[in-house]
Amino acid sequence: MRAPLGVALVAGLAVAFSLPPWGWWPLSIVGCALYVAAQDGHQRFRRGFVFGAAWTYVGMAWMWQLTIPGYLFAGVFFGALHGAAAGLAPTGRWRFAGFPLAHTLVEAIRFSFPFGGIPLASLGIAQVAGPLAPVARVGGVIALTWLTLQLGSLLATAVTVARTGRSLDVAHVATAIAAGVCVLLVAAGYVGPRGSDTGERLDVAAVQGGGEQGTRAADTSSALVTQAHVDATKTIAPDESLDLVLWPENVIDTEDFAASWQLTEVAAQAQRLGVPFAVGVTEDVAGQPGRITNAQVVVSPEGDVTSRYDKVRRVPFGEYVPMRGLLESLGAPVDQVASDAIAGTTQAVLDLPDDHRAAVVISWEVFFAGRAREGVKEGGELILNPTNGSSYTGTIVQTQQVASSRLRAIETGRWVVQASPTGFSAFVTPSGRVIDRTAVSERAVIRHEVELREGYTWYTNLGDRPVIALLVVGLGGTWWAARRRPTSSDPR
Repeated sequence: MRAPLGVALVAGLAVAFSLPPWGWWPLSIVGCALYVAAQDGHQRFRRGFVFGAAWTYVGMAWMWQLTIPGYLFAGVFFGALHGAAAGLAPTGRWRFAGFPLAHTLVEAIRFSFPFGGIPLASLGIAQVAGPLAPVARVGGVIALTWLTLQLGSLLATAVTVARTGRSLDVAHVATAIAAGVCVLLVAAGYVGPRGSDTGERLDVAAVQGGGEQGTRAADTSSALVTQAHVDATKTIAPDESLDLVLWPENVIDTEDFAASWQLTEVAAQAQRLGVPFAVGVTEDVAGQPGRITNAQVVVSPEGDVTSRYDKVRRVPFGEYVPMRGLLESLGAPVDQVASDAIAGTTQAVLDLPDDHRAAVVISWEVFFAGRAREGVKEGGELILNPTNGSSYTGTIVQTQQVASSRLRAIETGRWVVQASPTGFSAFVTPSGRVIDRTAVSERAVIRHEVELREGYTWYTNLGDRPVIALLVVGLGGTWWAARRRPTSSDPR
């Protein structure tokens, strides 16, 4: 029994190391193949748990810096989810079709639960650098997750059949049908709609003020952060072709932005360059002590705030503490997050001059496909991703965020502009190609002419629900077939 558990461990590690910053995308397919091959009907929960926990503890190692208890819980919880998926999948030869469906469904669960979901370290993030990435414009990251798992299962099937010399039975015919679906899905990704160029362009400058990583807001002077971005912005020479300057998330921290010296500084730079600025602002909520908002606002050259979006998806234990009262009574260090950010309620867009509109996803929100999709459905012609990863050392979060920006670009057929105070800042084309990226901690301004785009991909039109429904039907079908036609004789 120990050998299959060891294989499950290696499988989980292979998936983890297929992720950025280490990533080589084929490793996730190999890892999934090893895992499916290790599942023979015995100790299914235990093997699924080991697979999921190994994947999580390495792929989400960044959580250790944010919350050690949360990191330990995440590995156990997501390991248990994959253990449950192993129990839900049929055994015998039907596992080759059932396991990908079951494990994709539990991945869909973790994208939204607990605390709104933790969609990092996903198979979609691992595949964004490979040839399967265009599938995201058909069925989003959930379809890409199933495709990766199913390709791994097909690899396991091929090895098993070759090793045993047995011919295909009806269960393997079902697997052959799954292979056909994989081919059609990949083909659809390459030929399906991807939006179109409106013929208009926006010249955008993304500002990165620079500085050390591994810092906390409570230990950092917000005035110095703001000044660093003012100083970086001063390196931009006035230019009639420039259309927009993007500053990162919460580089301005104030009680009241409308009456702040920071607005005066931003307005002065906007007037000097003659263009609007989209800047990240954290400010107190009037009349609600201990509550803050995290917003991206547009400041015109005249110094007026002309558009605003308040972040909807907040980072649990980073921007707010779930169950604060309970955790405080248990002695948890909830004071490390002194104020709770309140969730915004507006659509994920910012209005720009000349009737243009940008979809906006602030930092953490870029990991949630639905936020970018909402902004594009509301008329976003490009996607802005102001972010702040300065709390994390290393590059796990930062590289996975760039990968997520690439996924959002592919899913929606839009350019993505990412701006971070300490890196990475980047421009991403609608095909998911990174055409410029800053280094960590450097002070830099990157600038590109961005196509404004219209039209929808299939994923933008349909979202996740049809994919999830098909997964549920498919899993139910494998269960029905396995019970109707027993396949207890495993080809192993």
